[in-house]
Amino acid sequence: MPHLHQHEEEKFFLNARGQKETLPSIWDSPTKRLSVVVPSYNEEKRLPVMMDEALGYLEERQKQDPTFTYEVIVVNDGSKDQTSKVAFKYCQKYGSDKVRVITLVKNRGKGGAIRMGIFSSRGEQILMADADGATKFPDVEKLEKGLNDLQPWPVSIRIYFCETCQGRDLITLCLFKNKNQYIFCFRAFDVELLYIAQFFKIPIAEIAVNWTEIEGSKLVPFWSWLQMGKDLLFIRLRYLTGAWRLEQTKKMN
Repeated sequence: MPHLHQHEEEKFFLNARGQKETLPSIWDSPTKRLSVVVPSYNEEKRLPVMMDEALGYLEERQKQDPTFTYEVIVVNDGSKDQTSKVAFKYCQKYGSDKVRVITLVKNRGKGGAIRMGIFSSRGEQILMADADGATKFPDVEKLEKGLNDLQPWPVSIRIYFCETCQGRDLITLCLFKNKNQYIFCFRAFDVELLYIAQFFKIPIAEIAVNWTEIEGSKLVPFWSWLQMGKDLLFIRLRYLTGAWRLEQTKKMN
């Protein structure tokens, strides 16, 4: 069974009253329709815009459809600014059943933060959303439709992921908690996810969404391109040489 290497403090979150509670686990039966995981590193300035837009959409959708339930999980990836404080204000406003803040002791990279959020999620479907608000939340309905239009997974693959995420759907690119995954850095974790999905012949939907470039990106174009190329080569070589292996788990009864 996959597990996280957690600092003791990372096993808890503060509820809206400022009291410590144990984090939920993906191994428990889902109690929400949708979990939204928001990896955040030094995002005190950009996070409010994204959270206001996301929660506005989610609240309105819940009003129109009372069966729709959600949670937003902000994972503060070892930020040096007030990201946790900013995010916690939304926990106080909407309640810790809808908004939770997980603060990592050390920076783990975007992939590591997403993994932490997903392992603490309660949703039947799990979506990763960037903290910069570059995409708009109504587009989640396009992702849901794309997911529903996919052909069913082969039984063996479905069982494989059931053992990992209890049969929950991970919207399009959100296959993040695969226990086989090795890369958790900022640039290449999603590329490796696609490689893993193709290896197991898991259907992938490509959905067009509205995108707006937001100021404040932490990427440095030239050096980031070089690093991405290095990461891609590293991933390929590690799998080709057998240093990293993908294994399908045994079927469950």
